[in-house]
Amino acid sequence: MAPVRSCDHGSQFRLSDRRTLVYRGGDRVPPAPPTRGSARTGTELSRCTGRARRPHQADPPARPDEAKGIPHFVKTSITVRELLAARETALEVQRVTPAASLDGLVSDPEIFNPGLTLAGHAARLTAGRIQVFGETEMSYLDTLPPDQVRRRLEAVFARGVPAVFVSSGQDVQPPFLAAAEEAGIPVFRTPLATADFQQVLKPYLEDVLAPTTSVHGSLADVYGIGLLFTGPSGIGKSECVLGLVQRGHRLVADDLVLVSRRGNDVLMGKAHELQNFHMEIRGIGIIDIASMFGTRATRQRKRVEIIVDLQPWDDAQEYDRTGFGRESTTILGVGIPRLVIPLNPGKNLTVISEVIAMNQLLAYGGVDVPTRFNDGLRRAMNPRDSLIQDYE
Repeated sequence: MAPVRSCDHGSQFRLSDRRTLVYRGGDRVPPAPPTRGSARTGTELSRCTGRARRPHQADPPARPDEAKGIPHFVKTSITVRELLAARETALEVQRVTPAASLDGLVSDPEIFNPGLTLAGHAARLTAGRIQVFGETEMSYLDTLPPDQVRRRLEAVFARGVPAVFVSSGQDVQPPFLAAAEEAGIPVFRTPLATADFQQVLKPYLEDVLAPTTSVHGSLADVYGIGLLFTGPSGIGKSECVLGLVQRGHRLVADDLVLVSRRGNDVLMGKAHELQNFHMEIRGIGIIDIASMFGTRATRQRKRVEIIVDLQPWDDAQEYDRTGFGRESTTILGVGIPRLVIPLNPGKNLTVISEVIAMNQLLAYGGVDVPTRFNDGLRRAMNPRDSLIQDYE
């Protein structure tokens, strides 16, 4: 693939004094000023178009309330009560300490097995993690006198444990219950093995505790590629996605896209639960995509792979015409390719969007179209070098 150039002047969002999110369309990096000795002064001519370009101007000073990039918010914790409301049936839990509070906060998606912590090595025990006592931990506690069991568990429970789950349907001995009740820690028993328990619970915790941001735009699945359409209000994002749905592609979210980070380099987008695959089309109103086109035209969530930034055509702006100068923007610390599509009357956005998706599929397969085309031009302009290379 062609190298991706980071764009520090991409779409910007400003947080106003009333704490509302205001979109500000960003400008590209202005052209560099003429070098010393150059005959070009003042207005500079573009080599590609011959149109006059604006002279270089210094960027205005940043306002104190302005932040570059897309701000994000993180759901820092959930209560044990919320966790049970969402996963109690799947985890098949039985509450062993009915008097303990369920308001403890789970702030870490990792699930911890105490292990050596029960032997006194509690330095790496992190607060806010669910503790799972498997067969190894429970069998070890059975070898200790009751007073030692209480002391070991008190050392664990004092480190901010929100809840304890005992796996494999094991019995909970009275010293264990006494230490938990004294610390106010809820204890649950589940018939699931430790590994199965973690497979059910960890994806949920990673989902609800993932760093998340809201983006003004529309997200669609086009040939399996997640295209996030951004741009000023009224530019035609919803109409573009509606055209894609008509051609057999799938809507993920319109107008408001919730983007969360999975791991270090994956962004997943979905709609707000109240949107329910509805779209707003100016002049028509609210339409229901699922009712009109069926469930085949919708998707619950999709990975965000390319940002398609729709902008009004500007004669003074230079646009990428080769594919070598691709830009990127950063969402939640993850770089995403960003294509600026200038709009003027007669441009077929749905076809362009399909081409963007198919071009990305080619790139995933190792086909770098701009580089391949450029190499062909170089061979045509230097046939002697081509013959030497073929001979070698």
